[in-house]
Amino acid sequence: MTQPAPPSLPATETVDPRYTALDTWPPLFRLEAMWEGQMAAIAAVRPALPGIAAAAEAAARRLGTGGRLVYAGAGTSGRIGVQDGAELPPTFDWPQARIVMLMAGGEVAFTRSIENAEDDRAAAEAAVVEHAIGGNDVVLGVAASGSTPFTTAAIRAARARGALTIGISNSAGGALLTAAEHGILVETGAEVVAGSTRMKAGTAQKVVLNLFSTEVMIALGRVHQGLMVDMQAKNAKLRLRAIRMLRTLTGAAEDALEAALATAGGNVKTAVLVLQGLDRAAAEARLAAHGGHLRAALAGLGQ
Repeated sequence: MTQPAPPSLPATETVDPRYTALDTWPPLFRLEAMWEGQMAAIAAVRPALPGIAAAAEAAARRLGTGGRLVYAGAGTSGRIGVQDGAELPPTFDWPQARIVMLMAGGEVAFTRSIENAEDDRAAAEAAVVEHAIGGNDVVLGVAASGSTPFTTAAIRAARARGALTIGISNSAGGALLTAAEHGILVETGAEVVAGSTRMKAGTAQKVVLNLFSTEVMIALGRVHQGLMVDMQAKNAKLRLRAIRMLRTLTGAAEDALEAALATAGGNVKTAVLVLQGLDRAAAEARLAAHGGHLRAALAGLGQ
């Protein structure tokens, strides 16, 4: 009787014969091999750029109406998503209430490995309901294999509730890419250390999320002339950065920069408009009328 063929492994789990004697190599040779893998991971993102652009454009439309950015994942992939989301409030003043983390195993899994949690489809579905994920929300599912049950279930449940769904995978053929409305494949192949997807796959995932979230923030007006103008000056270092941005954008005198930033409550975009002669209320109203886009708000004010 013919035995059924074993299930095929995701590309990220396969063994590359080039590295079977890795442990016998000199340290420098090992490091060179791992470094080459990292460079290859970054290069693998290039073919995915059109897909990232389409997903970011769709996401910006949803988020512009007040939706939330939701990250779903397990293990390394989930933690990379958490890292990306955690950086958005300090960098772009993205509201903390508009970020949701759906991590297999819950918050404890942010720093601890809970391997069996990735198989819990019911937990993913329950989390989507618990957070009332719906039509204005954007859900990013990240999984190296593209078949992690928790992540795929979260994407399917969120899509069924009308959310925009984006799947990011390093292996073709997994369910995640077809479950999501936007599937982004970055084929990084076998790892130097087989199955260690925190390496090439993880690097590529971080690059994709960096590109995606930054593009969304630019589209939403949170970057102006290459500067993070929605950053809030909440400490000495950030206050100095805000002053530098204002100096670059306006060329005003130092005392005027300080005064405008104080009047604006530390908000760079508002301070730019204050330096154009508006009071804080008028500056904030003008920004709101132009969807937070400083370039549009400056039109007609001499800029």
